[in-house]
Amino acid sequence: MSPIDLIDANSWFIIANPTSGNRKFSVLWKEIQQILNENKLAYSFAFTQFSKHEIELVQKAIQQGFRNFISVGGDGTLHQVVNGIMLQRYVKTSDITIGVIPLGTGNDWIKTYNIPEDIKKSIDIITQKNTILQDIGVLMQKNSIISYFNNVAGLGYDGYIVQKLNSLKKFGSIAYLLAGLYGLLFYKKGNFKIEFDHKKIKTRSLMTIFGICRFSGGGMQFTKEVDSSDGFLDITIAKNLTLFDLLFNIQKLYNGKIVHHPKIETYRSKKITVVPQNPKTIIQADGELIGKGTISVSIIEKAIHFVII
Repeated sequence: MSPIDLIDANSWFIIANPTSGNRKFSVLWKEIQQILNENKLAYSFAFTQFSKHEIELVQKAIQQGFRNFISVGGDGTLHQVVNGIMLQRYVKTSDITIGVIPLGTGNDWIKTYNIPEDIKKSIDIITQKNTILQDIGVLMQKNSIISYFNNVAGLGYDGYIVQKLNSLKKFGSIAYLLAGLYGLLFYKKGNFKIEFDHKKIKTRSLMTIFGICRFSGGGMQFTKEVDSSDGFLDITIAKNLTLFDLLFNIQKLYNGKIVHHPKIETYRSKKITVVPQNPKTIIQADGELIGKGTISVSIIEKAIHFVII
């Protein structure tokens, strides 16, 4: 009998990031196990031990026959779990289901689906296994390195603050605000060439963002009328916004009304290429740094099942 035959189709493979939860992981993990057992969920688990370890763990679990995964951590953990699924070649990605128990700092992906930052409630949602077949974004860098994203990616200012955020996470949820303020003071806007749907735009820009879901940067909303399974990237080009523009409109950054600012343009497309004049312009995806310079972005429709409310 093969390993695949031995694994229950309803069994979950949990990938947990022990650096999540503001260093209280051991306590939180005991709570998670207790609630999983109370709900009689069959599961195996593994802890990440190094950067991008999730990719390796996912691929081994898929080979063993697992098709249901739970990401325990923040947006970065989920991002790497998604990349592990998208990079494997054993099964169709649409045969895979992901549930999330959020322990991270930002937890932006869950906000689109109103998944609570509560262990018991998030596990209750997983037990119901109501899913959406969500789109996944594809990022190709100039050196042909491919990565995937499930929430929001971009380059420019947002990449800059993600880089700064890495040194501020010890401050918890306020880290996003601190990184954003630092970026407002020190990030220098650059010139971008942007091409999609036979359009060619040359502009001085704060950042260009590609959204599948709605929230990024600790709850900010730069994307407009998002539908996470419509097969389109929601594109936002924030042009020559100043420090005063952003400070004056800070509430609109969080309620989504910033997209109506005269210096912001929004589009929808299936493919886009962005060429920054500065090749050191930082690219981020789901709050993870993935590279610098030119990026081509496309979308895979209805790629993975995610458990939602």
